[in-house]
Amino acid sequence: MSDWISAAKAACAAAKTYCEAVRAATAALVAPSGKADAALVEQHQRIVHGYAWIGTTVAALEATADWAARAEKGGRYGEVEELVLLVGFGEYLGQLTSAVPMSQNEFVRPAELGTADAAATLAADPAAANFIAEGNTAKNRAALAALLADNARPDETFDDETLDMIREQFRAFTADRIAPNAHKWHLADDLIPIEVVEEMAELGVFGVCISEEFGGLGLGKTAMCLVSEELSRGWICAGSLGTRSEIAGELIGENGTPEQKAKYLPKLADGSILPTAVFTEPDTGSDLASVRTRGVRQVDGSWQIKGAKTWITHAARADLMTVLCRTDPATPGYGGLSMLLGEKTRGSDDNPFPDAGIDGSEIEVLGYRGMKEYALGFDDFPVAAEGLLGGVEGQGFKQLMRTFEGARIQTAARAIGVGWNAIDLGLKYALERKQFGKPLLAFPRVSDKLALMVAELVMARELTYSAARHKDKGERCDIEAGQAKLLAARVAWSNADNALQIHGGNGYALEYEISRVLCDARILNIFEGAGEIQAQVIGRGTLQAQPWQRP
Repeated sequence: MSDWISAAKAACAAAKTYCEAVRAATAALVAPSGKADAALVEQHQRIVHGYAWIGTTVAALEATADWAARAEKGGRYGEVEELVLLVGFGEYLGQLTSAVPMSQNEFVRPAELGTADAAATLAADPAAANFIAEGNTAKNRAALAALLADNARPDETFDDETLDMIREQFRAFTADRIAPNAHKWHLADDLIPIEVVEEMAELGVFGVCISEEFGGLGLGKTAMCLVSEELSRGWICAGSLGTRSEIAGELIGENGTPEQKAKYLPKLADGSILPTAVFTEPDTGSDLASVRTRGVRQVDGSWQIKGAKTWITHAARADLMTVLCRTDPATPGYGGLSMLLGEKTRGSDDNPFPDAGIDGSEIEVLGYRGMKEYALGFDDFPVAAEGLLGGVEGQGFKQLMRTFEGARIQTAARAIGVGWNAIDLGLKYALERKQFGKPLLAFPRVSDKLALMVAELVMARELTYSAARHKDKGERCDIEAGQAKLLAARVAWSNADNALQIHGGNGYALEYEISRVLCDARILNIFEGAGEIQAQVIGRGTLQAQPWQRP
């Protein structure tokens, strides 16, 4: 094994020890009785979230060390892989021992956590100290940037013929059908053309995780990550189309009656039904326990929906709505919520919501435009009696929670694709644009940005793939999914911001693609659970356990 890979494994062990010290200090503050106290967690939210970010950083280091070891075993560990390892480990270990960023102006430091001594011990660990001193150096960043300029890219092979073929197939499709048109569609605020959606359906985008029994591919979350990543590398909206079917397919596949599965899953898989998720309300946001939209049972057993929903993606074109609503107003909180499967007529530009009982207004947005966002109003919108998911009331929140792992992993994969798009655009511009008689890439502050963009994205990518592998094994992975989404969203935004900076003033012009990528990247830290929600889930979920093991 390479000396640096061995050192990476040793540094990961030292970083995990430090993470345990942070966990113990945080638990002493907010869980003095052994169980997290909600009031104390809120009072010390910054500390809890800082602990979550530290744990996420350590998990990214571990996933990256595993990636390097697999690449070496497969004979693919070369100069670019070693430089990514050096730069990434040097940066993240340096952050752990000094300050981990939670946002652009929020840094969690060992002193405020009460772990200054533990951080000093990590910094003094021989393997960690070597990476901090020799890893993220000007020489290594310049060497990595030079390799990128020569079209070298870090290893992305899975040692799985099917997965590698999926990547090639969707990379080619994206290069041909998505990337050349994405900016035009974005500027025109157009929906992705339906003929492109139909081509995606033929490729199996909407049935990747639906079982073969119901006409899907039955390939699992790792394959879904690849599809989402490659499509999002062309345009996030293309990668996000599969998310709607992913959520609906998992909701029905895991919770539906046999009749519901037989009716909907084959049509979701082949794209003849396009679904939309109808969960969020104007005054609830992430507080789903406060959902007020009503589902009222009628004498004949059917339902009528009354209320308002917002931020509903692809709503006009959708044929099926998965609606979280309150069917038992006497039961407060989550217990009174159910999931209804509401069929609707696919709308058009002239008449987006033709059915009685539903109306919608478009929400104009900065980016993420290819499917459009809507605020919906329901006024006795009818749902058939057999539209109650699973045929049982009061299970809506639990049913939805089971989809969060897959949705957050898939969102992390979308972020990876957006992050690669930013790198592609930033590197191309840095090579083509000349200032003071030489290309921008020749200036250290530009090459530094690109080297770190690639190193961080590989780390976020490997964390995302790791979470997907847990999911494919049938293991609980809410913490891993949250970590992947938390880090990947931050890296995508950072990459887009840095790529625009490389463009200078031109990046601020709408005609340049990076302006779109910046707008698209910003949403990733908000939907499918904002970054603060992810940090809360990770922090609370691991406080009462040994490092990164649940109670």
